[in-house]
Amino acid sequence: MEALLRWAAELGVSDSPAPPDPSTTSSSCLGRSLVVADFPDAGGGFAAVRDLRRGELVLRVPHAALLTSDRIMVDDPNIAACVGAHRPRLSNVQRLIVCLLAEVGKGKSSSWYLYLSQLPSYYTILATFNDFEIEALLVDDAIWVAQKALSAIRSEWEEATTLMQELDFKPKLLMFKTWLWAFATVSSRTLHVAWDDAGCLCPIGDLFNYAAPDDDISSEEQDTEETMKCHDKKEMLEEVNFSCSSERLTDGGYEDSKAYCLYARKMYRKGEQVLLGYGTYTNLELFEYYGFLLDKNPNEKLYIELDLELCTIGTWPKDSLYIQPNGHPSFVLSCALRLWTTPANRRKAFSHQIYSGSMLSVENELEVMKWLGNKCVETLQQLPTTVEFDGSLIQFLHNLQNSANWRVDVDQSRFQQEFAVFRRFHGMNLDCTHNQLTVRLLRSLERWELAVRWRCSYKRALTKCILYCKRVIHELSLQ
Repeated sequence: MEALLRWAAELGVSDSPAPPDPSTTSSSCLGRSLVVADFPDAGGGFAAVRDLRRGELVLRVPHAALLTSDRIMVDDPNIAACVGAHRPRLSNVQRLIVCLLAEVGKGKSSSWYLYLSQLPSYYTILATFNDFEIEALLVDDAIWVAQKALSAIRSEWEEATTLMQELDFKPKLLMFKTWLWAFATVSSRTLHVAWDDAGCLCPIGDLFNYAAPDDDISSEEQDTEETMKCHDKKEMLEEVNFSCSSERLTDGGYEDSKAYCLYARKMYRKGEQVLLGYGTYTNLELFEYYGFLLDKNPNEKLYIELDLELCTIGTWPKDSLYIQPNGHPSFVLSCALRLWTTPANRRKAFSHQIYSGSMLSVENELEVMKWLGNKCVETLQQLPTTVEFDGSLIQFLHNLQNSANWRVDVDQSRFQQEFAVFRRFHGMNLDCTHNQLTVRLLRSLERWELAVRWRCSYKRALTKCILYCKRVIHELSLQ
């Protein structure tokens, strides 16, 4: 990491709020605003080394430090010629993956070696899951997403194999598992740039951990109150004006200064983890593209199987028919259910009232809540495990990954039936010489735990919706 920070500093990467001074040199690109630190629940990330203001520039990564397919091809005419010949048939993402693997194949002779050597050796995006781990998701929609992702990546690898052979890639770099690693790197670590829809790999900038948009952002009142505790009235006004003038829709982007600039998404105190919001995603989308999920995701959307007529009764897109994290149906789902439960010959007369989001009548709303609650109960009952079981399994799998004698733990656990499937899938013959978990099995346990965490969050959202429907039905019944 120290070598990487020195290399980045030489390229002009800086966490200084002021523009870098070419006449000064530093052994690290960090230390003015950020420092690499470990966090119990998130692993490695950035901590603030001083109090940071909302909207303040915390990291600047110049164009020269960004890894893009264009940059690789400029530096290597052979890659440029081969990739150029295949350009019409390959996507920008495929070209970036090929360029990334070409640099990996160069080893220490690559200009990006210090950065590439710090990349994770494996990822937990859905496409890396084996059949057992995919089935552990339990929910058909999630299983379909995982299978579709893997199939698409395999197809892209097959399309790019001829190009990689022309570039004389080593046999290991031609393997599908290597392509999958490179795809996961691009999927989980690239940042958006306007000139390339594959994005760019941003050394140092990709060390930020994720925070969902609208999550953990202090209100203006809280900002003002905290600021008044630290500054006099004049300084407080300057702080508030700075915050308002630097309000941004995103936490970063490529700017006219020819650098990728990242900004503090809220006020941070010294020692706090500094997070980056890089998009609005559901947990399943975070799982698919980045390989993690949030225990509390304000942008979560829960989809349940709906009748075809209900999905097509209005002009709303199907993906707007969902249940929110608090268990409430989305605005569109509420409207669609009210319209659907209205007799067909009366729908036109009431459509204006329904589209405005208004309740039609107590009777109609009771019918809507009863149907939705029963549908969630039915969905839960079709799943083979309970929320309580999943919660216990998550804790067990987490503990097992740090266990000294996992065979004994498994044999004495309440999860022997699931582990029997796990053992058969991995062809495991458990005897006295197989107590220690191999790296391969540890990674499989980690992915299994993530799958159980996702299905558990899905069931909890269903439960919240059931409780919400019951509460509404009780309140309406009193009227």
